[in-house]
Amino acid sequence: MDGTGPARRIIESAAATAADFHRRTGTAPCLATVLVGEDLASVTYVRMKQARCAKAGIESRHVALPASISTGGLVEKITELSEDPGVHGILLQHPVGPHIDERAAFEAIAPDKDVDGVTMHSEYDVELTGKHAVVVGRSPILGKPAGMLLLERNATVTYCHSRTSGLSAIVRQADVLVAAVGRPRFITGADIKPGAVVIDAGYNPGNVGDVDFASAAERAGLITSVPGGVGPMTIAVLLAQTVEAAVRGRDTA
Repeated sequence: MDGTGPARRIIESAAATAADFHRRTGTAPCLATVLVGEDLASVTYVRMKQARCAKAGIESRHVALPASISTGGLVEKITELSEDPGVHGILLQHPVGPHIDERAAFEAIAPDKDVDGVTMHSEYDVELTGKHAVVVGRSPILGKPAGMLLLERNATVTYCHSRTSGLSAIVRQADVLVAAVGRPRFITGADIKPGAVVIDAGYNPGNVGDVDFASAAERAGLITSVPGGVGPMTIAVLLAQTVEAAVRGRDTA
């Protein structure tokens, strides 16, 4: 499953809407990215998002915070951005550090500026009703919400993680597999049910995902690559939601 093509179409649409918004208001939609510390993968993600913002006519405001910042300090900064009328979308880059109450930080984002907490309907017509979906990963911003979204679409969902006993046997039952565990090539082709849909949401050093793509592709019916799969779509939807938040805020002001 290619994420580049659908992402390009989403960004093109967002860019057109952003240009119209700029003509009507004299200002550009603004996405604020908040980064705690200097995690290499996070820095890379933020730079990619900033580059896409520039291409789509979206202002990018980057807030770099020290790794030592407290939960209170982070919440204060996010609250400040939430109250700033010039900011239309806020992205708190994960991870934020084990000493920080991540949930408190996320909850500090104003709901109308939470442009990273959304999903997009499938462009590949994957029927989920009655299917067994296995989510490997339990992060609050990926694994857990992905499972709930699948459940909402009438899939039967099993949550697993890196310490699940008998993980391979469970994964082999998956009609739909979401890999979001954060370990390079953690899931191999031998673990994939023939014809399964595999969504690799991992990103690890060396530009590799959580699934061993070469061996998994031999068995999967549909599979996302890393890079070029989930990543482009994540950024594209983020930008589209920022533009929509800007328009919505202007129309209700």
